[in-house]
Amino acid sequence: MPGPARRCRMFVLLFVGVALASSTAPAQDSTLSPYFVVTSDDPDTDRLPLLATHVLFHVSGVIAEVTITQTYKNDGIHPIHAQYVFPASARAAVHGLTMQIEEHRITAKIRERERAKKEFKAAKKAGKNAALLEQQRPNVFTMNVANIMPGQEIDVELCYTELLVPTDGVYEFMTPTVVGPRYSEVPANGAASTDHWLQSPYTTEGIAPTYTFGLSGTLNAGMPVDALVSPSHQISAFWDSSSKVHIELDPTESAGGNRDFVLRYRLDGGRIQSGLMLYEGEEESFFLLMVQPPREVATDQIPPREYVFVVDVSGSMSGFPLGVSKELLRNLIGDLRSSDTFNVLFFAGGSRLWAPQSLPATPENIESAIKMLNEQRGGGGTQLLAATRRAMELPVDEGSRSRNIIVITDGFIGVEKEVFSYIRKHLNNANVFSFGIGSSVNRFLIEGIAKAGMGEPFVVLNQAEAKEISARFQSYVQFPVLTDISVGIKGFDAYDIEPSSIPDVLSERPIIVHGKWRGEPVGQLSVEGFSGRGAYHQEFEVSEVKPTTSNGALRYLWARTRIAGISDFSFAGETEDERGELIDLGLTYNLLTRHTSFIAVHEVIRNLTGEAKDVVQPLPLPAGVSNSAVGVAQGSEPGMMWLVSMMLIAAMALALRWKIARS
Repeated sequence: MPGPARRCRMFVLLFVGVALASSTAPAQDSTLSPYFVVTSDDPDTDRLPLLATHVLFHVSGVIAEVTITQTYKNDGIHPIHAQYVFPASARAAVHGLTMQIEEHRITAKIRERERAKKEFKAAKKAGKNAALLEQQRPNVFTMNVANIMPGQEIDVELCYTELLVPTDGVYEFMTPTVVGPRYSEVPANGAASTDHWLQSPYTTEGIAPTYTFGLSGTLNAGMPVDALVSPSHQISAFWDSSSKVHIELDPTESAGGNRDFVLRYRLDGGRIQSGLMLYEGEEESFFLLMVQPPREVATDQIPPREYVFVVDVSGSMSGFPLGVSKELLRNLIGDLRSSDTFNVLFFAGGSRLWAPQSLPATPENIESAIKMLNEQRGGGGTQLLAATRRAMELPVDEGSRSRNIIVITDGFIGVEKEVFSYIRKHLNNANVFSFGIGSSVNRFLIEGIAKAGMGEPFVVLNQAEAKEISARFQSYVQFPVLTDISVGIKGFDAYDIEPSSIPDVLSERPIIVHGKWRGEPVGQLSVEGFSGRGAYHQEFEVSEVKPTTSNGALRYLWARTRIAGISDFSFAGETEDERGELIDLGLTYNLLTRHTSFIAVHEVIRNLTGEAKDVVQPLPLPAGVSNSAVGVAQGSEPGMMWLVSMMLIAAMALALRWKIARS
């Protein structure tokens, strides 16, 4: 039997062999996976080009206009090409891009995606400054900036418009700041170009963003504002009047670009802005109708319900998000009636079911489920699709019980549409609700799950919100606010109305109708349906509303709604006709889509040699997310190498410890 020294040497050699085998293994089985960036003080390498990000917003009534300025600077000694992955609201209508180089301001052009890529590559090769903005998901974009010369600073401005829709009288302006790491099983070889961003580099847990974050803006609500608060960042508010306030981010928040910025407020008296808005253009005219639904009706006649909670316990949920999930689930289960039944499915790389079938919500069963919940520790991948499938296939309760599936996750996966499609195809008698947990959740997934499942999305930023939001869920799921909704048009030449059908309203949220109109603004628009009090009818006289040029954003909002209906949450493959319509919408209305991109080129040759280094800007892990979120995909080469490196370091440490002990 070998001695201690030889055994230790064999131990180290074993790990070295594993590392070498991993580093030389063929990469065809690797998946698109995030990885930790390795920085260096060498001025020739690893220059981080993003210097600062600043958000400027102006909210007028229910429309938010936002400008995001990204400042890039080359602090190295060689020319570089920079790439940066960043988020925006999933409902944003991105309609403008400009590039500022010294005194030169270049307005980007909207192009078909492949044409924009070709123009960018040509400018890049020619040594010109250029910026290319592409959509990878409705809430994930990539910015490429070519030929940033040593010492050169370039500002790139992105402009978008968004409609603010209140829930229970609470308005929320939200701008995401960082894209969280996505778990993926997509093979790297042969992956679609829109999935390549999944291989994003990240700094490790607790490291502040390498760039500064700033935010300022104005809220002009048109009515007195009440209860203005930011649950995410420290802000300062300067009031011009009771309805207009200027907002600045506190200087201590310069490193706050690792969590979504959220601003919430109410209008005095709990009112919401509703009614008709008109815009008359030279070629097309647009309208927006916001209708406040009736109040919720409490009733004791609600039939028993079944609740299946699908809870994410993967690596990205480790720590703060899982703690919030536990608090949320305790509240959700604890609020069930004894006549209700429930089950809990925990998932990561695999899944674990609390009971073979749903059981009554008795105190004993609730205590048992919470005990199992408390045993959960975050770790592993995020197999949401498999978990959703297992929840859908659970045995159905006898009788007429209504099933509600509640998904609790941070949404850090890369196969959103596959999940949407499965839910829509297997709804049967179930509604699907979604809870996003964390400081920078994937809202595209959270909103898409609810839309596909005819449910309601929720986002819980922190533990303090868990109880309040679980109470809101209970009131939403028990009884719809308005059902069988239809829009009536009389004497008003309206067309291209979006959405084509309106789902049941589960919360006190306005009904939104977009459309175009021709001729004179006369006639009536009406909304009908059924509430807990019986038939519901509300009518609007078009002639009482005057078209205004300040409503020009309605054209972007209509087009973005149309695009979303075709593309964002589509539950089937895209047809050629749909692809063509998306391209036409993007080019006609100057909007970023999955098939149209913005390209800006400064027609001056800066880089005479044509040689430059490609630098991918690393992202900070979202606040509260642990290192477990990165490198967990099976077969992922970056993740495997990180793990092997840690194992090798541990082996060497053991060897050194043994040597010291011997001496």
